[in-house]
Amino acid sequence: MKVEFAPRSVPLQRRLQTASVAQWVFSFLCLAQCCTVAFIALFFTPFWLVSALYAAWWLIDREKPRKGGRRIHFFRNGIVWRYMKDYFPVTLVKTAELDPRQNYLLGFHPHGVLAVGAFINFCTEASGFSTLFPGITPHLMMLSLWFRFPFFRDYLMSGGLIPSDKDSASYVLQKPEGGNLLAVIVGGAQEALDAHPGSFTLLLKNRKGFVRLAIQHGTPLVPAFSFGENNIFDQVKNPKGSWLRRIQYCLQQIMGISLPLFHARGIFQYSFGLIPYRRPICTVVGKPIPVQKRHEPSEEEVDQVHQKYLNELSNLFEKHKAKYNIPEESHLEFI
Repeated sequence: MKVEFAPRSVPLQRRLQTASVAQWVFSFLCLAQCCTVAFIALFFTPFWLVSALYAAWWLIDREKPRKGGRRIHFFRNGIVWRYMKDYFPVTLVKTAELDPRQNYLLGFHPHGVLAVGAFINFCTEASGFSTLFPGITPHLMMLSLWFRFPFFRDYLMSGGLIPSDKDSASYVLQKPEGGNLLAVIVGGAQEALDAHPGSFTLLLKNRKGFVRLAIQHGTPLVPAFSFGENNIFDQVKNPKGSWLRRIQYCLQQIMGISLPLFHARGIFQYSFGLIPYRRPICTVVGKPIPVQKRHEPSEEEVDQVHQKYLNELSNLFEKHKAKYNIPEESHLEFI
């Protein structure tokens, strides 16, 4: 395998951008485990009181993730996220205004391998969310599993992440003062297994829970498509029915998370590694879809709103795909 090394003339800013992405990939893949090891190890050191006090705090604060979390604006405005945004770069595009007197449920597509676009746009201010949507506070849902790790849970909450369960979602959507946006990566971890460059396959055909939730709260639905999300990593081929896909599916059923075998470039060379490629990501936020409130919506009502959502998402994709070099013959595929 031929290894190509980055030229020495690479500007310092580019190196900082690469370093910022590397630390985020590390935090996503390893930080939870490192936090757990550190929490346990401290009990066997002179600093055992740190873990003991945190354990007491954790017990008192255990419901906080389901109560909107605890965002820290200093964290969201960190310069490291601006470097990360510029690395790809990541862009957030608004196509319609969002009324700060209302709450919204935004469907984010596709998941990609690590949902980079969702994190940058909704968990940081690097792409200027608050400037584009003044008066709107974003909340991004993440697998509840990650909030069980000590210290790591606080890291997640500081960016505006909350657990992906009904209670957490309802807490945000039922706030009477409005001004909240709940972002849901509808395809979830399973969709990550289809995150191949040039793929537009969305796990959405039978995903209707988010629609039912929106109807129960009378919350407008907002479709969003992140162009380029699937292009920043290569993934080992895993077609449905293959032995690898069956193993990945079984592991997902057991652990609740998918394990895509992905690769891209390294920190100091461009041939192989876990650092994503420098390929642009542009997240386009569509116009809100009005939803009539029903405490107990029928299956027919859910299906009607769900179909309308699929149509609006398809229209959003078709309208903007030419701007991002998507072939005319490419269309969204719902499975």
